[in-house]
Amino acid sequence: MPFKDKLFRMAKRLLVSTEEAEDATQEVLMKLWTKNTTLSKYKSVEAFAMTMTKNYCLDRLKSKQANNLKLVHSNYTDGNTSLQKKVEVADSLQWMTKIMNTLPEQQRMVLQLRDIEQYDYDEIAEMLEMNQTAIRVTLSRARKAVREQLIKKHNYGIG
Repeated sequence: MPFKDKLFRMAKRLLVSTEEAEDATQEVLMKLWTKNTTLSKYKSVEAFAMTMTKNYCLDRLKSKQANNLKLVHSNYTDGNTSLQKKVEVADSLQWMTKIMNTLPEQQRMVLQLRDIEQYDYDEIAEMLEMNQTAIRVTLSRARKAVREQLIKKHNYGIG
């Protein structure tokens, strides 16, 4: 499936473990395969698959087995950089992870889908079962919270 990587990134975003994310992606793809005869009735199979992934991961997070999982985002890698640049990128990703972990779940999901996965508002609305106005408000609040935390971090101790 052409959107398999997006499903994995969303699962990885929700389930910190790479193995858990791979399992979730495989499970969703298997469910899609069993429903392949009815997929044509959906306007966007990709949006349907993302919704399935989100729901599966949230169910895993709610289950007793997953009581120690947390949300992180770390799918950025660049092999052609200096050591200093790698340290800076790692520090930035660590700070963004900390900041995103402070956001409410809905804000994290909207921020992930819009700014990282680059989905349109229509697709996000379908995946999260929200209206577009609520998505825009949630995204605005999430970006504002991230911006405030970054300003606080970078201006700490400055006049």
